[in-house]
Amino acid sequence: MTTGPSSLGFYVCGLMLLLVCAMKIPALARRRHDTLLRAACLLLFSAGCLMILAAPESIEGLNRLTGVPNFAAPVVYVTTTAFSGASLLLIINWRPAPPERTRRLSRLCVTAYSLTVLAIAVLFRAGSAPVAQPTLFDAHYATTPYIREMIVLYLVAQTVAMTAASILCWRWSARVHGSLRAGLRILAPAYLIIVCYDVMRLVAVVARWTGHRLDFLVDRVSPLLAAPACVLGALGFAVPLAGPHVVETARVVRQLRQLAPLWRALRDVPTPGAIRASLPWWRTPPAVLLTGRRTALYDAILALSPYCDADVREAAYRAAVRDGDASDAAVTADAAMILVARERQRALKEQPLDVGHGAVWRPQDLVPISRALASSVVHDLLHHHVPPQKAAHHE
Repeated sequence: MTTGPSSLGFYVCGLMLLLVCAMKIPALARRRHDTLLRAACLLLFSAGCLMILAAPESIEGLNRLTGVPNFAAPVVYVTTTAFSGASLLLIINWRPAPPERTRRLSRLCVTAYSLTVLAIAVLFRAGSAPVAQPTLFDAHYATTPYIREMIVLYLVAQTVAMTAASILCWRWSARVHGSLRAGLRILAPAYLIIVCYDVMRLVAVVARWTGHRLDFLVDRVSPLLAAPACVLGALGFAVPLAGPHVVETARVVRQLRQLAPLWRALRDVPTPGAIRASLPWWRTPPAVLLTGRRTALYDAILALSPYCDADVREAAYRAAVRDGDASDAAVTADAAMILVARERQRALKEQPLDVGHGAVWRPQDLVPISRALASSVVHDLLHHHVPPQKAAHHE
C-alpha cells in the first residue's frame, strides 16, 4: 500500500499527536487521579488515531485486510465519537467550576458517548453495507436501515459535543485574559468548523431522504474543512500551554538585549574571588544566561567600587543636567563613573584591589545604566567633562 499526498498529511498529524500523548504517559502514571490530564491524554490519543484511520489509504487498507466492505466506516465513526466526547470532557474539566458539578458533567459525558460508541457498533452489525464506499459512505447509505441511523447518530453526537465545547470556550474566554483567552478564542471557531463539517454531511443525508443528491458536500466540500479545524485545534490547545513560556522567554531575551551594552563594557573587568563560568548563548536557556550575566555584572561593578570617584560622578551629573533631561542625569552620571572606574582599574592593574578605599556601590537596576552606556551622551561626558588623564591618575 502506498501513501499518497492526500494521506501523508493525515499520517504526519496523527503521529505527532500520538507522540505528544506518549510523552505525557509518565506524568499520567504519576498522577493517575488527575482528571484533566486523563482527559487531555484521551483527547490526544483519539485525535491521533482519528487522523491515521481517516486517511484514504487507511480506509482502503482496513476494508481489504478485514475482508468486510466498509469496515473502516464504523471504526472511523467510533474514533470520531470518542474524540468528540474527549474534547467535551477536556473542556468540562479544564473550565473552573465546583468540583461536584465537574464530576457530574464528566460522568454524564463519559456515559453518553460510551453508549453512542456501543450503538454505532451494534447498528453497523445489524445493517447491510455490501458495496464499498470509501468517500461517499454517508450519502450512499443514507437510506439504508440501521446504517442510516448509525450515520445520523455519529454526526449528531459530534455536532452536539462540538457545539457545546465551542459555547463553553467562548463564554469562558470572556472571563480570562492573556494566552488562555487567546487559546479559547481559537478553539471556539475550530469547534464551529467541525460543526459545519457535520451539518454539510447531515444536509447531504437528508437530501437523499427527499430524493435529491447533494453528494458533493460529502466527498468534495466537507473534507476541505478538516485541515483548518485540525490546525486551529492544535493552536488553541498549544497557546495556553506555551503562551506563558513564550512571554517569559521574550521578556528575558529583551533584558539580555538591554544589558548587552553594559555587558560589552564590563565583561573583561577582572573580578578577584569570583568564578565567572562561560555560558555559551547557543546552548544555555535564556533565563539561566540572564541570571549568570546579571551576577557577572554585579561582580564587575563590585570590583570597580574602589575606583569609583564621587567627584567624577558629580561632574558627570552636572554635565548631564546641562546637556539633557534632568530625570536621567543620575543614571547617566552612574554610567560615566563606571566607565571612568573601568579605565582607572586598567591603568592601575598592577596595584592590589582594596575595596575599603572605595564606595561599595550596587545599583538596583542595571538596565537604565546599560541604556545610558549605549547613548553618545556618556561618551561625550567621558571625553569632554572627565579628561582621560584624570581618570588614569586620580587617587
